Amino acid sequence: LLGWGSQSSKVHIHHSTWLHFPGHNLRWILTFILLFVLVCEIAEGIVSDGVSESRHLHLYMPAGMAFLAAITSVVYYHNIETSNFPKLLIALLFYWTLAFITKTIKFVKFCDNGVGFSQLRFCLTGLLVVLYGMLLAVEINVIRVRRYVFFKTPKEVKPPEDLQDLGVRFLQPFVNLLSKGTYWWMNTFIKTAHKKPIDLKTIGKLPIAMRALTNYIHLNEAFEAQKNKRSTSPQGSRSIWRALCCAFGRPLLLSSTFRILADLLGFAGPLCISGIVHNVGKGNNTIRPQTKILGVFFISSQEFLSNAYVLAVLLFFALLLQRTFLQASYYVAIETGINLRGAI
Repeated sequence: LLGWGSQSSKVHIHHSTWLHFPGHNLRWILTFILLFVLVCEIAEGIVSDGVSESRHLHLYMPAGMAFLAAITSVVYYHNIETSNFPKLLIALLFYWTLAFITKTIKFVKFCDNGVGFSQLRFCLTGLLVVLYGMLLAVEINVIRVRRYVFFKTPKEVKPPEDLQDLGVRFLQPFVNLLSKGTYWWMNTFIKTAHKKPIDLKTIGKLPIAMRALTNYIHLNEAFEAQKNKRSTSPQGSRSIWRALCCAFGRPLLLSSTFRILADLLGFAGPLCISGIVHNVGKGNNTIRPQTKILGVFFISSQEFLSNAYVLAVLLFFALLLQRTFLQASYYVAIETGINLRGAI
């Protein structure tokens, strides 16, 4: 497989980074959501099994294996993208197809046996069907755009100019979504700065998208577009504001969205702590579900969230996600401010 895939690697770049395949960010977001849903499915199986008279490993072991498979798919995709071997994505195409089919069969089986939305396991299975279907669609889109299989002439991709320039060491636009969110790509620079004093040569050149000339041209085009819409030349500060919003409005809107999401997740902490205190105060945290189908108990969302351990895990994920969104909001706002000042 490695030998077959290496034949498609026609792009040679100097940096130890990669060229993003189509749907790169969407794939990472869907995979993160998939991992979270699988964690919920594992927890739901353990909680359901805890109230049963006998052990039922099938309630959580398949979900645990699917969780490991999802992590493996991320590592596998990362290495394929780094090496630019799109032909090796065929393995993921088969996996998403099989996962989608098997989860759909399970979902249909639940429907046939009268399991509905009131049971959490039914909702989680439906979510997994949607997620696996979307990941399969992303994989098919890579085939369609890159034309790396089933096509006689695969699409050749030219690496960005920044990746061909050894002087550019600011690689944030070219790393994957996880590295962007954790700033992992800066580790090499931080280690270098720790060993010896840094200078301008160590920092390197700015990427083309962040240079003052590039942003000036971008802002000037937005200003000229306003001028062409009117019979007279735009005057006053209002026109400047409109040009700035047109040229730099999208990243500012993205920063605001990240901040809103972070603020909304801030409510999760007090709610989870309140639920934990309430359940611990009751003394008896044992769930007594009433629904039993196919020989096992099916718990509802309310019964699932009445478990203090579940709330503690949700609290951890909520706080982790809140800080990630907050830092992303700060980063995008600061980077946009630098570009805006350079343009002016």
